[in-house]
Amino acid sequence: GGPAGDLHVVVNVRPHPFFERDGFDVWCEVHVNLVQATLGDTLMVPTLDGKVKYDIPEGTQPGSVFRLKGKGIQNIRSKARGDQLVRIIVDIPTKLNSEQREALLKFNSLMGGSTPTGEEKKGFFGKKRK
Repeated sequence: GGPAGDLHVVVNVRPHPFFERDGFDVWCEVHVNLVQATLGDTLMVPTLDGKVKYDIPEGTQPGSVFRLKGKGIQNIRSKARGDQLVRIIVDIPTKLNSEQREALLKFNSLMGGSTPTGEEKKGFFGKKRK
């Protein structure tokens, strides 16, 4: 016993380091390298229930979003469950060894691209030549 009154409870929820909630849906970001995004790959994607296999298609663009149906938050008022949305982050290498650099330059050439700035060779008098 004490007098009747209202009880106020404050709940602070820390953000999850990997998942972000949006209603009953859950978002996450998965990092892939340039080759995986270009050729496609099978990824192991973390979900609330453990990891699942997901095949990203060939030519996946940075920022692409894929939906894993029914892998989100369970609605307590029904049997419905939200989805998990997976945003693809393509990691571009910042440091390449000479072999990797040559392979990318060859690929660029095969794709019909021009030589990147700074790659042209300078002649004896400083005039650029290809």
